[in-house]
Amino acid sequence: MKKTRSNSLRNASLCFGLSVILLSACGNKESATAGAGAAAPAAGASAAPASGGASAPAAPASGASGAATPLPPVTVSTVAVEQKDLAVRLRATGVVSPINSVDIKAQTNSIIAKVHVRDGQFVKNGDVLFTLDARTEEANIVKAQAQLAKDTASLGDAQRQLKRTQELAAQNFIAQGQVDTANANVEVWTATVNADKAAIDAARVAQSYARILAPQSGRIGTVNVSNGATVQANVTNLLTITQVNPIAVTFTLPQRNISDALGALKAGGAPVTATLADNGGSFKGKLQFVDSQIDAASGSVKAKAYFKNDEEKLWPGAFVEVQQTLREIKEALVIPQGAVIYSARGPFAYAVENGKAVVRPLKIVQAQGAEIAVTGVTLGESIIVEGKQNVRPGAPVVERSKDPAKDPKAAASAPEAPASKASAP
Repeated sequence: MKKTRSNSLRNASLCFGLSVILLSACGNKESATAGAGAAAPAAGASAAPASGGASAPAAPASGASGAATPLPPVTVSTVAVEQKDLAVRLRATGVVSPINSVDIKAQTNSIIAKVHVRDGQFVKNGDVLFTLDARTEEANIVKAQAQLAKDTASLGDAQRQLKRTQELAAQNFIAQGQVDTANANVEVWTATVNADKAAIDAARVAQSYARILAPQSGRIGTVNVSNGATVQANVTNLLTITQVNPIAVTFTLPQRNISDALGALKAGGAPVTATLADNGGSFKGKLQFVDSQIDAASGSVKAKAYFKNDEEKLWPGAFVEVQQTLREIKEALVIPQGAVIYSARGPFAYAVENGKAVVRPLKIVQAQGAEIAVTGVTLGESIIVEGKQNVRPGAPVVERSKDPAKDPKAAASAPEAPASKASAP
């Protein structure tokens, strides 16, 4: 038992000694590795000067590039918010159209006896245009007059018979029935005479159709018939008379502007300006008509304005640019339309405040030409117009001077040219 215990102690001592020896060996190996690592920088340090001094500054440069640098300010152009009265004008394309245009046709079948007008002639109301062959109507008048004379004589005879009958009846020589018959005979011939007079009036009306008169003043177009031509009643178009002074311009109004147009119409008509293409001139008139129904296909309504046309420059069928002042917004805050940015959250603009870009949400009141009336800005503050695509909320900005000599961007870029030339060699 004692011998076994001594053997165990001896084995434990041997194991402990071996462990100490192994730990010592590992410590020496780590010391050698550390010494080799310390020698490597020394060798690198001694090798760096030998390789050349030009590569030494490269390390600080690479270290500097890792540092975060602030973004440079964005150069922008701004305008100040203005307050003024903004006129709401509507622009549209219109067509010149006559106020009245009449097609002249014969009212009876006849032959043209004489043409009194020529192509393009101006006529007045009541002027003679054509004379038709009226011999048939004249003969009918003579015939009707003769029939009137015959029936008038019969009426006179009937009246005399009635008078004698009444005298005999008063003396009780004849019955009262004979008096009534004579009285009825007078009434029949009286009606016949009246019918003859009406026939004469009808013949004279038919005769009047032989003289075709101008129903209105205006300009004649092409005369479609000549002397001796046969015309049919209400079929043959002889010519057309078009009123050119005053004259109308027909155009369309958007549905959103109908209330303004109707309000102006009740006030006496809004002023309307019509401009011909190719510097043909501008003309001023007034709104006179707005249609009672909106076109469902286009969402617009027809309107007409009347213009004086003393110089006859507005011609039917010509296209004109119509400009109408519907209303005026008093003391509106106005900025350029180019300053407005449209997003999913609505329109906004960038304002400059303490050298930084600040978002200003906007509400559009009215757009007119290059200007737009908005709310959400204050009078006089600077609104970014150019360069806004490079701006972010809170980004520093620099306003570009209107004088190129004072433009900071130009001043900053001016010294760069000599430097680049000097570095070229």
